[in-house]
This record gives sequence, C-alpha cells and structure tokens, in this order.
Amino acid sequence: MNEKSYYVYMMANKWNTVIYTGATSELEGRVWQHKNKTDSTSFTSRYNCNKLVRYAETNDVHAALEKEKIIKDNFRQRPKRDCLQDLQNCQTRICRSNRTTPPL
Repeated sequence: MNEKSYYVYMMANKWNTVIYTGATSELEGRVWQHKNKTDSTSFTSRYNCNKLVRYAETNDVHAALEKEKIIKDNFRQRPKRDCLQDLQNCQTRICRSNRTTPPL
C-alpha cells in the first residue's frame, strides 16, 4: 500500500522579501495554482509569491500541519530580516513544472 505524501512549502516573490508558507498533499498542483494565480484574491497572487523556495515531505498529515504552524509562528516572532536571511542561506529545492494546463 502506498502511503500518501504531504508537503509543507514556502513560496517567495522575485526578491525573497515576501514569504508564504502552506501545506498540501499535491505539491506540483498547488505550485501551479500559485504560479498561475488561479485565485486572484489570494495572498500569493496579491504579493506575487510564485517561486517555490523550499519544501519538506512527510507521510503524516498532522506533522505537516504542525510544521506549517511552527514555521508561521517563527516568522511572526522573529525579526523579518533574520527569517529572510535564513531563507537565503538554506539549500533550496526548486520544483520546475513545464505544465501548461491545470493539474487534475
């Protein structure tokens, strides 16, 4: 039996000055939605967060949601410049998708 994967991910704008953190079970599809601004009123659309800068995978949905909460709390509690410096220093994984149509 295949276990389902869950992802915690961070999107940034072109200059890495705005960060969005989210959790999903379909990373490629979610990144596609952010890049293509499928919801024009969303945070990522308004602030042009269309670059995947980091993600982590787990098989536990509760662990993914807890990690998302911890990341968001850390960003709120620490000075913004420290969080952005951490982001720039970390090894990034970039998800490149050549999709031209929305995922199923």
